[in-house]
Amino acid sequence: MTRRQRWWIQVLLLAAVLALAGILINNLTVNLIRTGLGLSFRWLSRPAGFAISEHLLPFQPGDSMAWALLMGWLNSLRVIACSIALATVLGVVAGAASRSNNPLFSALAGLYVGLIRQIPLLLQLLFWYFVAFLGLPSEPLAPLGALIRVSNQAISVMGLNLSVEFAAVLVGLSVFTGAFIAEVVRGGLDAVPRGQWEAFRSLGIGEGLGLKRVVLPQALPAILPALSSQYLNLAKNSTLSIAVGYADLYAVSDTAITQTGRAIEGFLLLLFSFLLLNLLINGCMQILNHAVLNKGQRT
Repeated sequence: MTRRQRWWIQVLLLAAVLALAGILINNLTVNLIRTGLGLSFRWLSRPAGFAISEHLLPFQPGDSMAWALLMGWLNSLRVIACSIALATVLGVVAGAASRSNNPLFSALAGLYVGLIRQIPLLLQLLFWYFVAFLGLPSEPLAPLGALIRVSNQAISVMGLNLSVEFAAVLVGLSVFTGAFIAEVVRGGLDAVPRGQWEAFRSLGIGEGLGLKRVVLPQALPAILPALSSQYLNLAKNSTLSIAVGYADLYAVSDTAITQTGRAIEGFLLLLFSFLLLNLLINGCMQILNHAVLNKGQRT
């Protein structure tokens, strides 16, 4: 196939995609005209008329729909950021343990990864919410003194109060994604030549220090691209928070659509919001990946 032929194939594919998009937009416009709704975002300035259980900024039911959606977006951003941090710690620990010389650590890591990956995330979220947290007594328990207090009303960590809904989503997303990150880390560790492992062991360096100083820095270029995909999956999986009553962006958008009847505009905003969120995560991971690669080239 010549270069000219490949160019024409690309042009025809682009024309087909544009034609399909034009047909879909035309059908959408015609249906909106028939229903007498039209495409409008004026409803964003109307009072929300509903309460949001959790909000990082002041919010009242009389505030605008746009402000309510922003509260949902911030709630999603909060649970996603916290889950990414916790899932990364769990995944790195489990992935490193799976390659440990200690058979107990290796077996526990394998059990964790094998079990969690086979259970749907929705079932895990329901378990953490209805069984693990709502099953707690109403009187606060303090297993670590003032550091952690748990009850079926709220979770307090170092004086920071977390709702049961937020805690269930945080633990569920972190445990679920951590199992997949563990496999990513394990694959990255396997990409490091065995001679590097034998080298630090022959020098009398402990497993933990050897992993931190010798193996992990060499495994990072193989780990980071796949890790970015897991973070993006976590962000998309966060929409299941609605199952346990957490007021994330999807839950607030669903309420707004029910209140206004503006399903198309509501879903367009929802798609744009998650696109922006995923682009933010992907951009941060690209910066980190370039920094790691540049550091490796300098060394």
